[in-house]
Amino acid sequence: MRSRDYLAPMQQYLAGLNEPQKEAVLHVNGPLMIVAGAGSGKTKVLTTRIAHLMSVGVDAFNILALTFTNKAAAEMKERIERTLGNTEARNLYIGTFHSVFARILRAEAHRIGYPNHFTIYDTDDSRSVIKTVVNELNLDDKHYKANIVGSRISSAKNALLSPAEYATDYYIQQEDMRANRPAIAQIYAAYANRCFKNARALKKLSGGIT
Repeated sequence: MRSRDYLAPMQQYLAGLNEPQKEAVLHVNGPLMIVAGAGSGKTKVLTTRIAHLMSVGVDAFNILALTFTNKAAAEMKERIERTLGNTEARNLYIGTFHSVFARILRAEAHRIGYPNHFTIYDTDDSRSVIKTVVNELNLDDKHYKANIVGSRISSAKNALLSPAEYATDYYIQQEDMRANRPAIAQIYAAYANRCFKNARALKKLSGGIT
């Protein structure tokens, strides 16, 4: 690992930590779980720990920190920059689960056959596509309601089931049959295909390169 010139400011910052906090910050090798209550300095420990990892040579690009809000992520980066006295914190992956992994997907999407320029659908967008698919398949949109179908598709995605796997899963198919919605597998396949085509069309319009 590369050496850094952060030792002096780091030693100053460590002076503001109590012993359990300092122990957590200085732990470098292996996993570490911190259990602490509100107002106990968790954010201070995490930001100082990240700064310490960088001070002993860990590259910013190899550090990932997930937060609940974008505001918290920005504050963490600012604290780390102040601690280190430079701008290397800008290279850190710090953000919410959604923002960080959207950033990774935009860089790596071509590895799974998607363009790097894509749109992330919200609930309304997804339901709109489902309604279009239901109509194209000449199904009853009052029976195959977008929120119900969307919930089934979401559950399948959370279980990492592709449309093909969904269609061949005996128990899932039995559930859909009992609910009198046997065409959900067909809707799921058409929905996934349409989303992929929309992503490819967006690439063509934006001039993106896969």
